[in-house]
Amino acid sequence: MVSITAAPRTSARSGTVLALGSMSCVQLGLALSVHLFGAVGPLGAAWLRLAWAAVILLAAVRPRPWRFRRSVLLATVCLGLATAGMTMLFMVAVARLPLGTASALEFLGPLGVAVARGGGGRRSLLWPGLAAAGVLLLTHPWQGSANPAGIACALGAAICWAAYIMLTQAVGDEVAGLQGLAVSITVAALVASVVSGPAVIGVLTPRLLVVGFGLAMLLPVVPFSLEMYALRRLTTSAFGTLMCLEPAFALVAGLALLGQVPRAWSLAGVALVIAAGLGAERHGARTVPGPAAMPATQPDDDRAPDAPDELLTPQT
Repeated sequence: MVSITAAPRTSARSGTVLALGSMSCVQLGLALSVHLFGAVGPLGAAWLRLAWAAVILLAAVRPRPWRFRRSVLLATVCLGLATAGMTMLFMVAVARLPLGTASALEFLGPLGVAVARGGGGRRSLLWPGLAAAGVLLLTHPWQGSANPAGIACALGAAICWAAYIMLTQAVGDEVAGLQGLAVSITVAALVASVVSGPAVIGVLTPRLLVVGFGLAMLLPVVPFSLEMYALRRLTTSAFGTLMCLEPAFALVAGLALLGQVPRAWSLAGVALVIAAGLGAERHGARTVPGPAAMPATQPDDDRAPDAPDELLTPQT
């Protein structure tokens, strides 16, 4: 049996699989959200998903944030703010811009992380560069009208997405299992409740609540959980590049579920982002911080030392 300390580098391949699983859930969740958007609006749908996600994670994980170190708790709260901003700003952007334009602008976030954290060498820029070209071919943002408010919201979502990637890795390294995610999603749900909750509560029906519960599992509970674990295995540069595969997933979902036949440049874009994803997977493993370097909470004598969620990041 190989211990964590005997394996200083995690598997980039398993991290890639987790990231791909996350993107699949995101696209499926978005595809199934069409009717929910029509009933409660984009911000209402975001609030309903985040609220249900908070309930699910609080019940399943039962986090104890009062045991987090102050710096870790602050990072977790910031992650919740970034999650709320990323979710709601993108919905507003899509309401004002063509989806391709909004998507291309939002992907500046993970691409920026990939470039900034790639080490500065020419090779580190190759995969993000290929991904950027692929995203442009997939989304062709040069088509459609421009809306200043929509552009501002899409760029705001990009900034929040970049912060989400960095903070998810930082919190995931410090807090075992999904405790950090449960707290951050709760913060995001509270923010969304202040922004859009009051306008939606009055129109909720039992059917909408059930649908919202199912969509919350698809987005964000399952994908955000997978991303938390993926970022324990991948560098932020590799993860940011892999996220650019998401337009390819959207293209496949549109073909399979909506009958949208891709054009030639879209197929070329898929080829480029897949090549970038394969390159990121091959060179994107990261070193796991040693257990002594990342205590996240105060000592807890009641916690079982062999709990399943501590396999990756044991607490002290």
